[in-house]
Amino acid sequence: MSRRPPRLCSCGSIVAHGARCQCQREQDRVRGARHDRARPNARQRGYDRQWEETARAYLRQPGNQRCECGAPATLVRHRISIRQHPELRMSPANWRPGCRRCNALDYIHERQREPR
Repeated sequence: MSRRPPRLCSCGSIVAHGARCQCQREQDRVRGARHDRARPNARQRGYDRQWEETARAYLRQPGNQRCECGAPATLVRHRISIRQHPELRMSPANWRPGCRRCNALDYIHERQREPR
C-alpha cells in the first residue's frame, strides 16, 4: 500500500496515489479508439501473409527465441524502420527478434525523432 496521500481528480473524485480515475480511464479509451480508427490496418501497413509466414520461420530459428531484454520473442522488429525505408521490410538483415514492449518502445523513440 502506498504511503503517499490520495489526490483529487479534476472530476472531483478522490483517487489513490498512482491510480487513474474512472473518468481518466474513459478518456484514454475514447482517445485510443479515435487513434485506432485513423490508423491503417496491418495489411495496409505491409504485414501480409508472406510477412507473417516469413516472420514465424525467422522466430523459430536458433538464437531468435528471445528479445534483447530477455523476454520471449513474439514478433520481428525492424532495425531500420520500414516507415523510413519500406524496401527493407522483407530483408532478414534488417530484422531482430522482439517482444511487444520493446517494439512499442521502438515506435515511441521513432515518433520522437520525427520532425513535426
